[in-house]
Amino acid sequence: MRDYKKYEVWKKAHELNMFIYLTLLPKFPKSEQFDLMSQTKRASYSLPLNIVEGCGRNTEVDFARFLDQALGSAHELEYCCLMCRDLSYVDEQLYQQTNTIINEVKAMLIGLIKTLRK
Repeated sequence: MRDYKKYEVWKKAHELNMFIYLTLLPKFPKSEQFDLMSQTKRASYSLPLNIVEGCGRNTEVDFARFLDQALGSAHELEYCCLMCRDLSYVDEQLYQQTNTIINEVKAMLIGLIKTLRK
């Protein structure tokens, strides 16, 4: 079994999740509490959770599959943030800041997945 806390990609995904919770979600209007806010939360915490769950698996194939799921969550989160910007819940600067972190996590996930599948 792997120690998820030793993976830089998990650290970055956790940082992203905290950023979403502490910086982005408070900008949402109350009317989005059960819709876009809820979906954004799920995509955000699903990312590090899938890395953690994958670390608990015994094979590289299983680990890579959970990393694929984390990558899917990163794409979902990316779109949620785009919607937030386009709905004017967040300004362009916060959107760009968030998108930069998401892209960093995506790149790290892709790199680790490629390494595992060699």
